[in-house]
Amino acid sequence: MLAWLSETFWQERLWFPEGLGWEDLEDRDGRVYAKAQDLWVALPLALGFLAIRQIFERTIATPLASLLGLKEIVRLEAAPNPTLESFYCKTSKWPAQGSVDSLCKSVGYTERQVQRWFRRRRNQDRPNLLKKFREASWRFTCYLFAFIAGLAALIDKPWLYDLEEMWKGFPTLTVLPSQYWYYMLELSFYASLLFSVASDVKRKDFREQIVHHVATIMLISFSWCVNYIRAGTLIMFLHDSADYLLESAKMFNYAGWKKTCNYIFIVFAAIFIVSRLVIFPFCACTSSGPFSSFAWHSDSSPAMYETVEDERSDKEETDDSAEEEEGDLKKNGPVQNGHVTHNNNHCKTE
Repeated sequence: MLAWLSETFWQERLWFPEGLGWEDLEDRDGRVYAKAQDLWVALPLALGFLAIRQIFERTIATPLASLLGLKEIVRLEAAPNPTLESFYCKTSKWPAQGSVDSLCKSVGYTERQVQRWFRRRRNQDRPNLLKKFREASWRFTCYLFAFIAGLAALIDKPWLYDLEEMWKGFPTLTVLPSQYWYYMLELSFYASLLFSVASDVKRKDFREQIVHHVATIMLISFSWCVNYIRAGTLIMFLHDSADYLLESAKMFNYAGWKKTCNYIFIVFAAIFIVSRLVIFPFCACTSSGPFSSFAWHSDSSPAMYETVEDERSDKEETDDSAEEEEGDLKKNGPVQNGHVTHNNNHCKTE
């Protein structure tokens, strides 16, 4: 069954003009073509990205955060308590009033002590701004280098200036060294994002992130296998041209540089509109291309970028003192479901 599906999917009449086939993409006479086995190099490169990221975040991102005035928040830890920890892990992080009363009897705490314990325990699980800054600075660096690499690979290519040039000579288009490394580095970077998504700041769209990374990896790999090299490099370049600006805006947002963040976001929005909504549609709809709808998504989408602040991350809770709790009770009224109803006037993160 799998053999039949593979043969049907890769039949030559679907991928080549009449008179051409896979045999025409075999290396000969000094001409080198893209091959599926080339993609395996992305795996060790992805592991290399992960290793470099650890070094980068410790030696560059953390000092940079300190330089910008972002300091790691020291959170009060919840006192070790097996009963409360078991309830927190197995039942609920937000105990209802009835559960709070039961837990008070079990551990000998007052209601306020139980509520404080759960608040501190939730805070321990929340990533702080420094972690988010490190992640954004890593993505900023990678997207910036990818943009520079794409510019270097395309600056002297005619299809950067004339989209009709993308398909001239297709499918017998040889692969240049610059195109090969641009493709492999992009593919390995997205593979590293997939590998690290479980340890990164976990957001509400965690599953969507995984689907996005898998889809991106598959589309980049697919475009390589069918020799859409020119179109692929151009599309990646268009995506990279704006992504690094968004990540830099996030960095300044985490550091509290709101005006700088807003200025960068304005520049990002302008480049996004031109690259994604003006140039990209012409690239995707070039009439001479065999598949005019060929494209892939990056971490960017217009709906996602209406604001730099991302509601996907949990908001930071405060835990300064018992007096603050009393103030919250007076300001916000009675408790609901066993915890104080906090106001929503504090800043969103990411």
